Amino acid sequence: MNKMLIGIDGSQCAMRAVDYAGRQFSGNRDLRITLLHVLPYPPAPFWDDGHVLSEEEKAARNSVIEKWLVNQRAKLEPLFKEAVELLLGKGIGPEQIEKKSISDSTDVAESILEEARDGGYQTLLLGRCGLSASKRFLMGSVTTKIINNGSGIAICIVE
Repeated sequence: MNKMLIGIDGSQCAMRAVDYAGRQFSGNRDLRITLLHVLPYPPAPFWDDGHVLSEEEKAARNSVIEKWLVNQRAKLEPLFKEAVELLLGKGIGPEQIEKKSISDSTDVAESILEEARDGGYQTLLLGRCGLSASKRFLMGSVTTKIINNGSGIAICIVE
């Protein structure tokens, strides 16, 4: 059995990668596709006030973070549904598709690479939106980090 991991994040770039997988591998019944979404750790404004929080402030902050996480997770189901429907429409069987999410990642690229390595995937497929060279140099991107750190993994990038 061949295993493919597709990173999705709700962008059209990621959906182009899903579409590509469906078109290229339709009819391959020996393929299992895992759609992976990585939910990053809550942004700094949720946890960094520049001072030590009192117990009351910690409880209030935890409540805000929990609401944020619930909201983020609620966005996942429509995202997975769109990706699954795209694959099904291209002829990939429902038994070939798995959905997986990782929460509280401090580094999305590293979480994807870790899943690819630990899960025994033969191929990692990602969409890339195409940052300019200067933006990629200054702030990087998940795809760029994966390419730079993904030695030993077959990586396919769809633009």
